[in-house]
Amino acid sequence: MADSQPAKRRRTRSRRLRYAYGPYDGGPDPLAPPFDIRQAMDEIGRDVMEGSSPQQALRELLRRGMRNQDRQTRGLDDLTRQVWQRRRDLQRDNRLDGTLEEVRELLARALEAEREALGNEDSDDARFREMQLDALPSDTGGAVRELDSYDWRSADAREAYQEIRDLLGREMLDQRFQGMKEAMQNASPEDVERVREMLDDLNNLLSQHAQGRDTTEQFGEFMAKHGEFFPENPQDTEELIDLLAARAAAAQRMLNSMSAEQRAELAELVQQAFGDPRLAQALSQLDAQLQGLRPGEDWQGGGRFRGENPMGMGEATRAMEQLGQLDALAEQLAQSYPGARLEDVDLDALGELLGEEARVDARTLAELERELQRQGLFERAADGSLHLSPKALRRLGESALRDVVDRIGARRGERDTRRSGAAGEATGATRPWAFGDTEAWSVPRTLLNAELRRAGGDRRRLDVSDVEVVETEQRTRAAVALLVDTSWSMVAEGRWVPMKRTALALHQLISTRFRGDDLALITFGRHAQTVELGELVGLEGAYAQGTNLHHALLLAQRHLRRHPDAMPVVLVVTDGEPTAHLEPDGEAYFDYPPSPYTVRATVAEVDRLTGMNAVFTFFVLGDDPRLAAFMDDVARRCGGRVVTPTLDGLGAEVVADYLRTRR
Repeated sequence: MADSQPAKRRRTRSRRLRYAYGPYDGGPDPLAPPFDIRQAMDEIGRDVMEGSSPQQALRELLRRGMRNQDRQTRGLDDLTRQVWQRRRDLQRDNRLDGTLEEVRELLARALEAEREALGNEDSDDARFREMQLDALPSDTGGAVRELDSYDWRSADAREAYQEIRDLLGREMLDQRFQGMKEAMQNASPEDVERVREMLDDLNNLLSQHAQGRDTTEQFGEFMAKHGEFFPENPQDTEELIDLLAARAAAAQRMLNSMSAEQRAELAELVQQAFGDPRLAQALSQLDAQLQGLRPGEDWQGGGRFRGENPMGMGEATRAMEQLGQLDALAEQLAQSYPGARLEDVDLDALGELLGEEARVDARTLAELERELQRQGLFERAADGSLHLSPKALRRLGESALRDVVDRIGARRGERDTRRSGAAGEATGATRPWAFGDTEAWSVPRTLLNAELRRAGGDRRRLDVSDVEVVETEQRTRAAVALLVDTSWSMVAEGRWVPMKRTALALHQLISTRFRGDDLALITFGRHAQTVELGELVGLEGAYAQGTNLHHALLLAQRHLRRHPDAMPVVLVVTDGEPTAHLEPDGEAYFDYPPSPYTVRATVAEVDRLTGMNAVFTFFVLGDDPRLAAFMDDVARRCGGRVVTPTLDGLGAEVVADYLRTRR
């Protein structure tokens, strides 16, 4: 049929559509990565600086989860909590006697219909049959068994009794074979015989396999003949056994969860399945073989179901399977076994039991763990322990320095850290001009920027946004000793992490902007030692009395003497007056209040460093008046400065002081 004119016009208009492109404003960026590596490293670094090992910090991050853009990725703890909640709901809401309850109702219906039919008959045979019904065993299983040979007078009663047999058969098969309850609805004798034949062939196949014979050909013949009973399509005998054993074990756990009376009643009822006891015998033989072939399955477990919703045998078996899967998921999410990895988590089972969102969260966590390992942020030490790699330390330093820069800018309105140097030799790099810059203009870059702007339609010959300046570097070098107090009070008063972040920021600044300078990190508690950045970041707080500033100054002096042509800078971060000094034999002498010997030894080292023209700055934490008085006296003696920063401002004060000294 020819197209109508309106239809043609619509197609013509659709071909003339024009599309506009712009920034995505429909919520979280769909192309954004599912996690932020920098954020993850910041969180891991914070935990490491608080005393956790890198492995513990990584596990803690995975347990907490993390937020990315507008979406919160739940951690292992939340997923585990949801697993246990799902497990509790299954047991709290359901009970296992659904099949028994349905059989009782059908039996009561059959007996009521039969008694009604017999009541309408006036004969001795009718009265005899009534006596037979009255003499039936009180338990349901015994009553159903006794009625096996009974000649029903009522068609409705006969139908209800046959429904009992069919129900039992379908429920038994539904326990072992997926979808059999619906497939065997209104089953004919031929259908039942076909199932019994399948069970006989299956038992024969498993028997041959248990004897160690090659069943490859036999398995192929079995699946060609009976494959309709196995929609999962197992590929070999082992896979078939795994499939059947998991369900048989769940069926056994269901029986274990029932009371002894319920188990006995059900055992008698299943003999009446489809009116053919051979079916129950074949299934019993199958269970015995599967238990021998897969003894590692949980055949002894069970569960306590206390809800109001009755479940049939097949449904209850699937509930037991779900409980087993939930237990396995809880173990996988706990990651408490040797060699545990998030890749071990069964994402398909997680999505099926807890929903697609849980699956996405677990997959995101696994990808995060894999990406952190792939990027080389951890490295294995000789003793097998996991440490932050230099790459990871650089990332942590970048983060710490970025925070410090933000604080300096907010506090003073300066851009010290944006410069490679205040003046001197050009580095070869340029950057856009900012208010307050005094560096020379880069004429080629400025003119190029102007031409590019004019090519875009702007007619102005020159604009301030075109200007770029030449970056310069300092002509002089500095030898810097950062002395950080690691006594127990630093841990107890919450000063441990700010101290480490300060060291990270200063190390990052010197290693990236002032590469000619040489930084020594010196820790001092009862004793002092020179440490690498990774050692300081991973240093755990330990209870030790003593603030041995004397020993730290000795190590600082050794560092500065190695660089006689560099400007000596000493930065001291402490929250306590010196209470220990180093004796000539190398032992530390401790006393509190500070011994006069300790004070004299400490001041003597300050004097020696002052003689080397060292520039001192003391960063005093806390509000100890004795410490404040001591540091004021020492600063006046050496011509240094005393700074009393807040914990949040410590890093900014140290970095700003270093930059002031360098200028």
